[in-house]
Amino acid sequence: MAIEIISSKWAVVTLFALSDGPLRHGELVELIGGVSRKVLTQTLRRLQDNGLIERRAYAEAPPRVEYSMTELGRTLEEPIRKLTEWARINGEAVVAFHEAAKERRLSATSIGP
Repeated sequence: MAIEIISSKWAVVTLFALSDGPLRHGELVELIGGVSRKVLTQTLRRLQDNGLIERRAYAEAPPRVEYSMTELGRTLEEPIRKLTEWARINGEAVVAFHEAAKERRLSATSIGP
């Protein structure tokens, strides 16, 4: 179940973004970068359905909606921070291996029988 919840890259990134406090939809789009509004909405709904975030609508004009982590969602903060730390430390090595594998595949396909 844990893998299913965090299997979407946007779920982990969204939870990480919300770890510093409540944010509005537009703020999340700007902070995360690269996610469409539609995909973010789907991600937020999935996280809400799993009890990891809550959506709070304020009776204001214009309407204001904020998303924040629930207590259950906060239990993922430490694992997400550890994954983020791992990515910062090892990201360049992973990219280097990825590029080397890509070059090997290209070399293998350019050598004919």
